[in-house]
Amino acid sequence: MSPAGRFAPSPSADLHIGNVRTAVLAWLFARSSRRRFLMRVEDLDDRSSHDVAARQLRDLAAVGLDWDADPEYQTAHRDRYDAVIADLVDRGLTYECFCSRRDIAQAPRAPHAPEGAYPGTCRDLTAAQRAERRAEGRPPALRLRSQTTEFTVTDLLHGTYTGVVDDMVLRRGDGVPAYNLAVVVDDAAAGVDQVVRGDDLLPSSPRQAYLGSLLGHPQPVYAHVPLVLNAEGRRLAKRDGAVTVGEIGAPRAMAQIAASLGFSATTPEGMLAEFDPARLPRAPWTFVPR
Repeated sequence: MSPAGRFAPSPSADLHIGNVRTAVLAWLFARSSRRRFLMRVEDLDDRSSHDVAARQLRDLAAVGLDWDADPEYQTAHRDRYDAVIADLVDRGLTYECFCSRRDIAQAPRAPHAPEGAYPGTCRDLTAAQRAERRAEGRPPALRLRSQTTEFTVTDLLHGTYTGVVDDMVLRRGDGVPAYNLAVVVDDAAAGVDQVVRGDDLLPSSPRQAYLGSLLGHPQPVYAHVPLVLNAEGRRLAKRDGAVTVGEIGAPRAMAQIAASLGFSATTPEGMLAEFDPARLPRAPWTFVPR
C-alpha cells in the first residue's frame, strides 16, 4: 500500500475556516511528498450527523481539494477496532476502569501529569473489587495498561516532543471505541504515514505513537500546524460569526487562507507550486469575520 496523508473531520458541526485551513495544509503536505490523500469521517461520536458529513465533504471539494479514494466512515469498521482490542486483552495489556470523569478530576495525580491524565485508580483492583463495582451498575471502560509514562515523537514543525502517556481509554463504557485507538488503527489500515492536524492535538501524539508501537506500526511523520483564533485569542468556533465556507464563500475563504499562509496563489494547485514547509507560519492566525 502506497504511503498516504489524510484529513479526518468529525461531523458534529460544519467546518469553519480554521478546519478548512488545516485540511488545505494536510493536502499540501501529502501532495508535495507524492503521497495519496485520503478523507476519513470520524463519526463514532453520537453527535455525528450524516448530513453534516455530506456538507463537510462538499465544502472541501468546493475549495478545490480532492482525495484518492472514497471517504471512509469509522462506523463501518467496528470489527477492525474490536479485533485490535481483543488482541490487547489477550496480551494482558488492558484493564477495566469504573471511574467517572469526576472521579478522575478529583483523584490525586503525579505532579508532571497534565490535567485529565488518568491517575491509575482502577489499575490494580482485585477481582472482588471489580465485581463489586460491576454490581453497582456502572459499565466499565477498557484502558490500556501502559508500560511507560512518557513517549517521544518527532514533528516537522515542533521538532522533538516528549509527552505524557497514561492508561488511555481504548473502549468507552458505552462500548464505543475511543478516539486514540480508532485513529491509530485507521491510519495503519489505510497506509497513512503522515499525520497533519492542528497543534492542539500535539499532546495526544505520544499516546497514539506509543499505542501504535505496541501494535507494531512505525511512527508516522507528524506536522502539527498552528490553530486559527478569534479576536479574543480563543480557538475559532462557529459561535464567532460567519466562519464557514458556506457563509464566506469558497473563493473568498481560499483567498484568506492563502494570505494567512503567505501564498500568492489562491487555489490548492497554485499553492502546491509555492509550498515549502520551512516557510509556514509558526504562530496562530487570528481570523476576524468581515
